[in-house]
Amino acid sequence: MKRYVLITGAYGGMGKAAVRKLKDNGFSVFALDKSVGEAEDGVVPIKSDIADENSVKDAFDKIREYTEELFAVIHFAGIYMLDSLVEIENSDFERIFKINLGGAFLVNKTFLPLMKSGSRIVMITSELAPLDPLPFTGIYALTKSALDKYAYSLRMELQLKNINVSVLRAGAVSTGMLRVSTDALDSFCEKTSLYTCNAERFKRIVDGVEARNIPPSRIAKKVFCILNKKYPRFAYSINRNPLLLTLNVLPKSIQLRIIKQVLKSEEG
Repeated sequence: MKRYVLITGAYGGMGKAAVRKLKDNGFSVFALDKSVGEAEDGVVPIKSDIADENSVKDAFDKIREYTEELFAVIHFAGIYMLDSLVEIENSDFERIFKINLGGAFLVNKTFLPLMKSGSRIVMITSELAPLDPLPFTGIYALTKSALDKYAYSLRMELQLKNINVSVLRAGAVSTGMLRVSTDALDSFCEKTSLYTCNAERFKRIVDGVEARNIPPSRIAKKVFCILNKKYPRFAYSINRNPLLLTLNVLPKSIQLRIIKQVLKSEEG
């Protein structure tokens, strides 16, 4: 019997690796993204924008032509943003929540009729999700923290239908997202009017967090393992940064003092 899975963000670095891993292990994959590739054995590309309700509904109709049941929905789709919380454009603030949180909400709600007892939902959040936010990356961390809380609430509800919900809190992964992070940092340091940014110092901090990155194949392998567990737990972690973990166990007053001391020369 075929086991169908839906993967969002399927043509990004992590999503593509997951598509390959699951396809090679006998799953039939619906690969959903805003830009898609060619169909191949075991992979059906679905062009869709997860932030658009009608687009997601169209994707549902296409997938229902193939099957009436999904074994799993796996969420990789998302965007990265770096900005200060008092300078970010209103439209950007709304956009990142609409994609990172709203997209998962729309997909799960729309595809629930295809999910039966024993189905799974896996959401890729972030190592930042359970941690206290850092300056200027706060907007991204906020969306991932919200996604993590949403996932737990959803697990609470869907357990009553015997549908399992898990999150994978991943650290730095060697995908195009790391380049996006660097570009976003450069852009922020150029445009901010409230914070005088020493780009090189701030980059060293960001680079220290992202230096310990892992290949997308590690994420794909972890997702495969979660899907094959009889009773998956709620949260799984991979490649969490020890510096972030150490900072987070300190009292908040000390965290604030450390960050201010490290970045004080950034301020005018």
